[in-house]
Amino acid sequence: MSNRSSIQFFEEKIQDLKSKGTYKELPVLQGANDAEILLNGKKVINLCSNNYLGLVNHPKVKKASIEAIEKYGVGASSARNIIANTDLYEKMESLLAEFKREEAVLVSQSGFNCNIGTIPAITEKGDLIISDELNHASIIDGIRLSKADKKIYDHLDMDSLEKILKENRKNYKKTLIITDSVFSMDGDIAPLPEIVELAKQYDAMTYVDDAHGTGILGEGGRGTVDYFGLNGQVDFTMGTLSKAIPVIGGYIAGSKAMKEWLLRNARPILFSTCIPPAAIGAVIKITELMMDSTEQVDKLWENTNYFKEKLSGLGFNIGNSKTPIIPVIIGEEDKAVDFSNKLLENRVLASSIIFPVVPRGTGRVRCIVTAEHTKEQLDKCIEVFTKVGKEMDIL
Repeated sequence: MSNRSSIQFFEEKIQDLKSKGTYKELPVLQGANDAEILLNGKKVINLCSNNYLGLVNHPKVKKASIEAIEKYGVGASSARNIIANTDLYEKMESLLAEFKREEAVLVSQSGFNCNIGTIPAITEKGDLIISDELNHASIIDGIRLSKADKKIYDHLDMDSLEKILKENRKNYKKTLIITDSVFSMDGDIAPLPEIVELAKQYDAMTYVDDAHGTGILGEGGRGTVDYFGLNGQVDFTMGTLSKAIPVIGGYIAGSKAMKEWLLRNARPILFSTCIPPAAIGAVIKITELMMDSTEQVDKLWENTNYFKEKLSGLGFNIGNSKTPIIPVIIGEEDKAVDFSNKLLENRVLASSIIFPVVPRGTGRVRCIVTAEHTKEQLDKCIEVFTKVGKEMDIL
């Protein structure tokens, strides 16, 4: 394909998105990703951030990050296995393992990297991976990189999962069941106790992506595994350092043997520079803050329950959300985009989520409430949602 042909190809694809009403301009954030932000030069209330605990701009966190830079410099300058394995890195992993109540933690560059690095490293030809149909894209890509066979079970459906186990387990050396803990588009929660029980019954391993559970569920935000009292019973728990812990990176929690294996076999660890000292310093301080107090988690849930009650009371469809991820399901893709645009015109940012991220016909705006939001801000959002919902004949 010539250069001109490739340009024409992309121009036609972009024009197709515009003609369908699903083309989105990227907003420009001018400052920290707080509850209220400066976006394209205007102050707006932010319902898009994964900064669940409102710690992204915390003075103690910024101070710890700066101190790490002063001692270790601005970057790692190497992969972990060569020369970037600092004492600061080891402190972070030990603290995260203590926080998660697991034997060991291995940190990678992102949650995405954790999934695409770990899944192929712990499965091989002759194994079977069984995955929830709505698992995150990074899990799907991690499975694609594995040489194992795969099967998909219906979303949260334990009868569907057991049917696959019953029919297939005997044909494979190892079987790995993978699920998100909190599903990022709907805010619903996987039934981990039932999954763990089935895994024990059929001699399968379990892998839980707790990206949207850590910092939200469990004692002091220790995550979904802790929430269900399953510490030590899940083989692999992935968590991110970019959501409730709002920095950069991801980690796998599990056994010491798991960590030793992945250190030497997970490709993102072996072939990519690890996260910078500034991020590590911030992660350590945030983890310490979470271990010292439940104040931010408690405020998060107070705000979440308040906002959900107001939205559902108006008649909006918020699906089966059980977490601070609150979908307002509109339906048609173009209508969801239009709804989001009208919210922004009224100084409320809630991004539209449409196909192919969610099934066609289930377009929505996804709201994320944080501990940092004030009641006044949430009331203003409800006022705007009411106004736009009536204007568009949704209410």
